[in-house]
Amino acid sequence: MKYGTIIFDLDGTLLNTLDDLAESVNYAMRFCGFPERTRDEVRRFIGNGVHTLIKRAAPDGISEEQYWAAYDAFEDYYREHNRDKTAAYPGIQELLRELNAKGYKLAIVSNKIDFAVKALREEFFADTIDVAVGDSEDIENKPAPDMVYIAMKELNAELCDCVYVGDTDVDLQTAANSKMPCISVSWGFRSRSELEGYGAPMIADSPQDILKFV
Repeated sequence: MKYGTIIFDLDGTLLNTLDDLAESVNYAMRFCGFPERTRDEVRRFIGNGVHTLIKRAAPDGISEEQYWAAYDAFEDYYREHNRDKTAAYPGIQELLRELNAKGYKLAIVSNKIDFAVKALREEFFADTIDVAVGDSEDIENKPAPDMVYIAMKELNAELCDCVYVGDTDVDLQTAANSKMPCISVSWGFRSRSELEGYGAPMIADSPQDILKFV
């Protein structure tokens, strides 16, 4: 065992949330009279939290009032529809159970709105992951290390014992800012070639591949 604590990103790493996110984005766009976005556009917009997601999805030059109308519409819709089509990636539940059996401490750290992070942890990972930290007003988002350090504190984990797992360039930056190694996963919202372009040093192509690195 190289590490005793594994901190996971959520969207694109543990859960495929893309369809629910895309439908919530497009609900907000329709609500405000803006053009809708394709599923692939939403995939590329994800990674830096909901505020940035809405800024990327909305047309250029909108007013602050229009932005907040779109943000509020997204949040209201997503609160009710964040589990309509979302599911764990194949092999994730088996991986988490194996990590539990081997004694690893596990946490989720996500730029997703905190209420959704906690609801999804409870829905999908109540028996395997104890700690989940999401976006809230008093915590700086990833790639800042703040949420990672909160999760470490809740797990009573030492930095030298931690590894971070995620699917985007934001996750690589988060791990670097947190001064811990990063395992990138290629089944999420960025392709293997994109991850290689970001300089990812470790890439898992399946959940079981993670075991080779930890």
